[in-house]
Amino acid sequence: MTDRTANPALPAGDPTPVAPVKDRNQWWDVWDQFRSHKGAMAGLIFLLGITLFCLIGPWLWGLDPAKLDIRNKDLRPIINALWGADNVSWAHPFGTDNLGRDIMAQTMQGGRISLAVGWTAMILAILIGTFVGVIAGYFPRLDGVLMRLTDLFLALPLLPLLLVMMLLFRDPLRAAFGPEQGIFILIVIGIGITSWMQTARIVRGDVLALKEREYVLAARSIGTPSRRVITRHLLPNVLSPIMVSATLGLATAIITESAISFLGLGFPPDYPTWGKLLADAVPRMVSFPERVVWPGLAISLTVLAVNYIGDGLRDALDPRIRGL
Repeated sequence: MTDRTANPALPAGDPTPVAPVKDRNQWWDVWDQFRSHKGAMAGLIFLLGITLFCLIGPWLWGLDPAKLDIRNKDLRPIINALWGADNVSWAHPFGTDNLGRDIMAQTMQGGRISLAVGWTAMILAILIGTFVGVIAGYFPRLDGVLMRLTDLFLALPLLPLLLVMMLLFRDPLRAAFGPEQGIFILIVIGIGITSWMQTARIVRGDVLALKEREYVLAARSIGTPSRRVITRHLLPNVLSPIMVSATLGLATAIITESAISFLGLGFPPDYPTWGKLLADAVPRMVSFPERVVWPGLAISLTVLAVNYIGDGLRDALDPRIRGL
């Protein structure tokens, strides 16, 4: 006879044991909270869409963004046909510039470069900021030096500093790696080493609180090396602010690259980016205002989408909000 007091999982009248319910992975709770944020979901869908548009679009579209076609120059976008414009062509939905280059192909190619610069610079800034923040928060002897270094970088005017770096190191890097690769490396390093400070301060504050928790003190009391304490106990618990900071860093990197290209110190003239397309459209903005719209919308909507994703991640990764 089955003892029901020893096994309360057995229902009345059924001697068959019931399988224990598995605990739900916390990342499913994070996803449920994230998708309840309408702005974050809209931003995620747009970011995925613009990324696929820039990555897969050139293969499907097939037009060379650098191809000159003087006979078809200054074509209007097809949407202008609603206002009676006759110089439109379905072969060029976004129109063409004053040299006959397809603006849609240029927007795709420019998005590839801008997004690549944004992601790479963001990853570099996150790595530097996380390393500095963890070291400063865990080792008191290094805290003062690293935080004063962080304050020094925060006090520097970032855009003028980037412009000076472009002027000083552009030619040596172009000679060493080529005109495109050299400028790419310079922009990524310039944005990365001037954008890590906020991440470092956030991570340092969390590490200062976490290293006094019982499980960290217990690990240190049994002689666990500092490297293992950091990688096993501290880094997983500061993942939330790092992910939120990464989304904001991506938006900052895209805006900074666009500003550099807009000022004419970025990639070569025949190498389009969203900022470069915006700069090229400004001189003829009165006659062809739609040429400013496409790169401007791409930059603005991408940055807005990334910011909404950051808001959604902040809410989803906060256990106090996730439990509501």
